[in-house]
Amino acid sequence: MAGRNQGCWDRWYQTAQKRLPVLRWLPRYSLQWLQLDIIAGVTVGLTVVPQALAYAEVAGLPLQYGLYSSFMGCFIYCLLGTSKDVTLGPTAIMSLLVSSYAFHDPVYAILLSFLSGCIQLVMGLLHLGFLLDFISYPVIKGFTSAAAVTIGFNQVKALLGLQNIPRQFFLQVYYTFSRIGETRAGDAVLGLICLVVLTGLQQMKNRIPKVYRMERLSVRISQVIVWATATARNALVVLFAGLVAYSFQVTGSQPFTLTGPIPQGLPPFRPPPFSKVTPNETVHFGEMVQAMGAGLAVVPLMGLLETVAIAKAFASQNNYQIDLDQELLAMGFTNLFGSFVSAYPVTGSFGRTAVNAHTGVCSPAGGLITGALVLLSLAFLTSLFYYIPKAALAAVIICAVAPMFDARIFRTLWQGWTWCRSA
Repeated sequence: MAGRNQGCWDRWYQTAQKRLPVLRWLPRYSLQWLQLDIIAGVTVGLTVVPQALAYAEVAGLPLQYGLYSSFMGCFIYCLLGTSKDVTLGPTAIMSLLVSSYAFHDPVYAILLSFLSGCIQLVMGLLHLGFLLDFISYPVIKGFTSAAAVTIGFNQVKALLGLQNIPRQFFLQVYYTFSRIGETRAGDAVLGLICLVVLTGLQQMKNRIPKVYRMERLSVRISQVIVWATATARNALVVLFAGLVAYSFQVTGSQPFTLTGPIPQGLPPFRPPPFSKVTPNETVHFGEMVQAMGAGLAVVPLMGLLETVAIAKAFASQNNYQIDLDQELLAMGFTNLFGSFVSAYPVTGSFGRTAVNAHTGVCSPAGGLITGALVLLSLAFLTSLFYYIPKAALAAVIICAVAPMFDARIFRTLWQGWTWCRSA
């Protein structure tokens, strides 16, 4: 009897470990892991806060929704994720898709998060992760390169301080160039300075030489300082720009376009809206779903594709295994529960995951620190975000999406086209 009970317990525990991966690494957790996870969590937190504000602008939503969308994934993935490196939150591509399918309306964006989470959960429970393998590499690269161009150019108007520029891409290009003479000198100068500094710090980080233990202490300390500065470049640049804007505000002049007031405090925990009440009418759930249309397929699939691609890349690089279906469940629960705190759809972020991995994170617990920093920002720091110039956030976005553009995709597509013609 005792042996049978032990066997049942072992099977139950193995099943629990499969569905709650935290049970696999938590028994092995150590003080050394904790130290490295705290460093990684703080570093990623300093990256995600300015990016969250910037990506909310890309999504066409009030900036606080970027922060609302940045903490739930940190906590859910710690329990359900199978990659120690992946961080979930707002990304450039997902923000662009939300802008297209949520019509710059928080109500639609929150409902889209809820429905995307439900679809991703169903895919995970039905073990449909293999469907992502049928999306070809050229299609993915073509989409991400086009998204990089669209998102990057969308920020030029903020970089130059231009007002009332349409969001539709071709109209945006036309009106940006036709109204280039209305450029605000303060925004343009500050934006270009931020771009140069961000690019310089990124290049500096890529060229940091490896330092060995036998090196002098001063050399090792200087390398840590340079690495920390380059890694936290987004937060430092936004902080610098905010201080410059505040100094002008004190003197009574303001040459920059500022972010403006952001509501302080944590978002309320409540069910997502299933209808929208306007002064003239009530838009019911069915009408909202019909309006979002193809977005109910595109958004969850692109979210899964981005997260799984990142998880696979870093699992291969750092020599560990991931569970594809479990990743789908983690994504689904993140978007599902995120909708209860007014989040829009999120996915894995390649840039922040790279920062997490390079900082030496040992477990998904690093996400707890990142999530806590976002919550602290919402609770106490939003009044300071008023002074952040929009040009600085535009520079952060442009530098974030620039690596997504791959000019080699044109050669790949050309080769495929010529092969089809000759076949």
